[in-house]
Amino acid sequence: MSNIDLDKLITESRNIRTLDIDKASTLEMVTLMNNEDKLVPLAVESELPNIAEAIDKIVDRIERGGRLIYIGAGTSGRLGILDASECPPTYGVSSELVQGIIAGGYEAIFKAKEGAEDSKEVAVKDLKEKNLSELDVVVGLAASGRTPYVIGGLEYANKVNAYTISISCTYKSELSKISKTTISPIVGAEVVTGSTRLKAGTAQKLVLNMLSTGAMIKLGKVYSNLMIDVKPTNEKLVERAKRIIQEATECSREVAEKYFEESNRDVKVAIFMITANKSKEESQKILEKYKNNILKSIKNI
Repeated sequence: MSNIDLDKLITESRNIRTLDIDKASTLEMVTLMNNEDKLVPLAVESELPNIAEAIDKIVDRIERGGRLIYIGAGTSGRLGILDASECPPTYGVSSELVQGIIAGGYEAIFKAKEGAEDSKEVAVKDLKEKNLSELDVVVGLAASGRTPYVIGGLEYANKVNAYTISISCTYKSELSKISKTTISPIVGAEVVTGSTRLKAGTAQKLVLNMLSTGAMIKLGKVYSNLMIDVKPTNEKLVERAKRIIQEATECSREVAEKYFEESNRDVKVAIFMITANKSKEESQKILEKYKNNILKSIKNI
């Protein structure tokens, strides 16, 4: 991979619609950018079957005790870390369940570390430190689909029989030849040539939103469209938790507050206590029987 033919990468091609962007007025400039951004959801739409397949694989592995691990470099790596870091407060899961790894380590989150993405071996080392197993899912993120660090990570993941997924923005990428599920939203040339933090980054963010959100919904972390495993760790989240109980059960504010405290501030348990008319202990036992999936628990009482 030392000889990289950038001419063959869609992510490095020049956008004929923005050749004169440096001469445009500010309004014309942002209009050009906005028009390009409009193409991104359409590119993601074409990959929905692959995204759905990926979600089902993630859920299957997590239900068997596995983890979801994102691995990437630069913008892609940061997007993976962002998605992973937002899962615990949103869905009440352990910070171990969804993790993000970036080439160059912690410092690379805040400051670009040039060259960090060029080593396959470092990716293997990083995944070994996570004690990667066949129960895990590894999602490789690389707009170009050819980042050595990410390729090395997926190759190692395949060796230990972890499930591998790739997200890139180019046709028939190196990553797509390695991963078991390939997600490739083709967003085309960037507004500024090669600046994949733009459309490619947006596409990856949209896909990551779907992967983590879809997995958490199927794991029972959402009831209707409510975040029932939210952790009330500050005043705003305490108020959100009480409102969720109200909306899920159509009860009064007073009732929501009462059960919020009686459930030891567990939104899911409080909802089940009200809906099923059960005690906290009974509710916890039933929910545990059905893997804390409130919809399945309610259907089976």
